[in-house]
Amino acid sequence: MRAPIGSFDEARPVTERLDVLPAPVAGAFRAWRSPVPADQVLYVGIDPELADTAAFVEHYGKDLEDASVNCVIVAAKRGGETTLAACLVRSATRLDVNNTVRRRLGARKASFAPRETATGETGMEYGSITPIGLPAGWPLLIDATVAALPYALIGSGTRRGKLIAPGKALAGLPGAALVEDLGR
Repeated sequence: MRAPIGSFDEARPVTERLDVLPAPVAGAFRAWRSPVPADQVLYVGIDPELADTAAFVEHYGKDLEDASVNCVIVAAKRGGETTLAACLVRSATRLDVNNTVRRRLGARKASFAPRETATGETGMEYGSITPIGLPAGWPLLIDATVAALPYALIGSGTRRGKLIAPGKALAGLPGAALVEDLGR
């Protein structure tokens, strides 16, 4: 099957590739409840050395610049309590952690979660964290422009693959909230 974006050797419905996904991600697809069927999300295998956005776009297609989305894990603190949350923004933008994220999560302070925390809490590889399969109860803030994408390119939980998902499928994930100007 040919991917709707990028120049990948092969794209397959993610439901056919659950065996290559980390347990939390595969489990989320097995329990998928969304108006967008899980088989409309595609898995593409990639060279893990090219998983970072700039190298990835250069190798797999310039059209991916507009569709590439980062999942950033943040730690929001208030009154001695820390809340972890995930934020989805287009790769060409910067996450507004100090203002939009902090206010939205009702925190006194918000910052990028340490690498060890992000990977340890999600069970995913750094540089390929995906919003699919996040721990139950985590807030998921999604920039409104991401939800409007016909196809978003996101991590798969492992640096050996990416997922291509309709933006509306991401907007329907558990805990998701659309936020205007989350990325600037």
